[in-house]
Amino acid sequence: MAAVLAVALAGCGAPGTSAPSSDAPTASAARTTDTTTPPAPSPTPAASRTGAAGAGTASSSPSDRTRSAAPGTALAALGEIPVKGRAPRTGYSRDEFGPRWADTDHNGCDTRNDVLRRDLTGVEVKPGTHGCKVAAGSLLSPYTGEAMAFTAGRDTSAEVQIDHVVALSDAWQKGAQQLDAARRTELANDPLNLLAVDGPSNTAKSDGDAATWLPPARGERCEYVATQIAVKKTYELWVTDAEKQALIRVLDTCPEQILPGPRAVPAPADEPAAEPAAPPAVPAAPAAPAAPAPRLPASAQPPAGAGAPGGDVYFSRCAEARAAGMAPLYAGSPGYRPGLDGDGDGVACEAKH
Repeated sequence: MAAVLAVALAGCGAPGTSAPSSDAPTASAARTTDTTTPPAPSPTPAASRTGAAGAGTASSSPSDRTRSAAPGTALAALGEIPVKGRAPRTGYSRDEFGPRWADTDHNGCDTRNDVLRRDLTGVEVKPGTHGCKVAAGSLLSPYTGEAMAFTAGRDTSAEVQIDHVVALSDAWQKGAQQLDAARRTELANDPLNLLAVDGPSNTAKSDGDAATWLPPARGERCEYVATQIAVKKTYELWVTDAEKQALIRVLDTCPEQILPGPRAVPAPADEPAAEPAAPPAVPAAPAAPAAPAPRLPASAQPPAGAGAPGGDVYFSRCAEARAAGMAPLYAGSPGYRPGLDGDGDGVACEAKH
């Protein structure tokens, strides 16, 4: 019986010795790893390149690029603009920026037509508007590169619109609400901040900044963001961090982009020449000479130098000129006189704003 028990016990231990489990080598390896510290691996070429790239990225932050930008560039000017969060839109209204298209340069024309005359080609002006109102022309939209015809009219004028490069709502939320009313009116009518563009692009942009909207025409983006920077710097507005990053991404493709300066608008256009009158009809036969009029006595003669009734136009006040529908009065035109031209600019009785 004892011999049988010994044989049985020996049979139970034999399988464990001759067929170890798969976990055993792992346990042994683990113990070896715990007691032995392997040498540090030498860096591979790929790892070296990755480290170098990472170091370069860390040393070229966006703020560094603006500080190292060449003077006079848009990138350098961006570095001078404060970065802040967007303020609430509370209180915003278009009326906060003064009358729409006010004649801030006092040339007798509204700002919208000033910009149309500047940005359109082949401009035709409406007769009787002193060379101000654009009736037709052609536009190459700076936002799409699309060529389009413009004709003023109830159903066509909206095809070409005037865009505020820095939208007024965006300006309001980034410092403009701290400007006085006169300065805001100047911002809304500054030719630097205005472009004639295709209507759909202006609608799509709405009040977006560079972080949310850029012109579809990539070749125009450098000039576009440079203009935004110039306007914000001129009127002491700020940018958000996301906006600044977007501006830098564009300017990285054109680091030498110059910061634009003030932009002028053309003087009122020449009025179209009147069509020549038809020549008088040739009479079929010479008319018989008229009998001489009886000579009036000296007491009935008109006084010397008297003009025909209505030959001269005289207004004692601008209110009379406006009531007659002739204001504004331009130097050399009927009714103009220096006494009505308070600022001596050659235009009297301008519209009140």
